[in-house]
Amino acid sequence: QAQLVESGGGSVQAGGSLRLSCASSEYTYRTVCMAWFRQGPGKERERVASIYTVSGSTDYADSVKGRFTISRDNTNYTVDLQMTSLKPEDTATYYCAARGAYACHASTRASAYNYWGQGTQVTVSS
Repeated sequence: QAQLVESGGGSVQAGGSLRLSCASSEYTYRTVCMAWFRQGPGKERERVASIYTVSGSTDYADSVKGRFTISRDNTNYTVDLQMTSLKPEDTATYYCAARGAYACHASTRASAYNYWGQGTQVTVSS
């Protein structure tokens, strides 16, 4: 059964750090392409980072490169997003998502993902 549950959101000042975690069922984790998306007020949902759980290969949006790190734990079926040097424009609801392996990093649209968590709020104040 597909299941994704996010945790770790909160409020932080600009320049601070947060770590988000996505707990997945084994079934969903084995879809093998997992990602973090975010959606700010009045904005479209955008892919922040993706990870191919088999190899650990990753891909990032330009806006977060060098600041965010996505990682996975193949034992506990979790995917984390470490966020550093946070900016007010990072404020959004962050979602964990999963899909099949084909074009894992190339397919950045939300519509390409089959499974979604409920989201966790991240607020960065200036």
